Amino acid sequence: MGDLSNKAEGVGGKIKEGIGEATGNESLADEGRADQTKADIKEAVSDAGDKIKDGANKVLGSFQDKDPDVEHPEAVN
Repeated sequence: MGDLSNKAEGVGGKIKEGIGEATGNESLADEGRADQTKADIKEAVSDAGDKIKDGANKVLGSFQDKDPDVEHPEAVN
């Protein structure tokens, strides 16, 4: 899961968008939407990285289960 800064960036973008729309400042509203999109992308990349690490750890674990006498590299962090 992504970190708190991504969520904060998304919330900040939502606030900018709302203020921009309320004041008729389309540039500010667009900037807010861009901030939200950026935060969503960062969150998705972070989630994908977590899934890759989980998959790698499963693969390493399956090798360790088959032959416990063989030394194996540490789990992926």
